[in-house]
Amino acid sequence: MMIIVVVLLFGKVRQPLIIWITVPLAIIGITAGLLLLDGAFDFMALLGALSLIGLLIKNAIVLLEEIDMQAEEKPLYDAIIDSSISRMRPVMLAACTTILGMIPLLGDVFFVNMSITVMFGLGFATILTLVFIPVMYAILFKAKNPA
Repeated sequence: MMIIVVVLLFGKVRQPLIIWITVPLAIIGITAGLLLLDGAFDFMALLGALSLIGLLIKNAIVLLEEIDMQAEEKPLYDAIIDSSISRMRPVMLAACTTILGMIPLLGDVFFVNMSITVMFGLGFATILTLVFIPVMYAILFKAKNPA
């Protein structure tokens, strides 16, 4: 259902493809966090992973929409660079507030695995959003460096 909504949002297939290629890579951050803090992937961690997918999709949509808007005014390569720079602050601030908001849940026995999942997964997914998505966009849309 979410795939259909994202395809309808963009009206194309390549942008949603970039988003859905990125989503499974967040598992790296989730796994690292749970292993580092000796957590278990239980029901609450699964719930955290599902909410993390929503956050990752939101951040990716914000970046891809900005790239598409700027690509109408300037060369694609420059639009990718400028959009990545201009969207870095909003994506980072949204991720940091969510990560900091999860810190109090680390002391709760019931929510600890969910908070670890969201914190580490979102930290890694933010890096993915700011690095991997522009690179995938440049590859799929064949952006050439004008210099």
